[in-house]
Amino acid sequence: QVQLVESGGGLVQPGGSLRLSCVASGFPFSSYTMRWVRQAPGKGLEWVSDIKNYDDQTWPGSTFYADSVKGRFTISRDDTKNTLYLQMNSLKAEDTAVYYCNAAGDKDIWGQGTQVTVSS
Repeated sequence: QVQLVESGGGLVQPGGSLRLSCVASGFPFSSYTMRWVRQAPGKGLEWVSDIKNYDDQTWPGSTFYADSVKGRFTISRDDTKNTLYLQMNSLKAEDTAVYYCNAAGDKDIWGQGTQVTVSS
């Protein structure tokens, strides 16, 4: 069964940290560019970060970030565990959103999302 399952969301105070995980199954995880996308309340989807697969011909293993999270968030992947991560530091209220992981390749695969709420 092809699926992505996110975890690690929750309630955190401004300035705090969270680490999101996304476990993949049913497809060749190591061959896919992986992505985090978020959706704030009442808003559309916002791209957060990409990490290329290590076989990418142009940017193998490279990471990319939205300006709004650059320097605070770190994306990583462990292909031995079929897992994608997002380390989020110095969280702000505007980071409050449902965070989705996405696999971009032969198929376009989405997880169910995990809620992150930044509030005092």
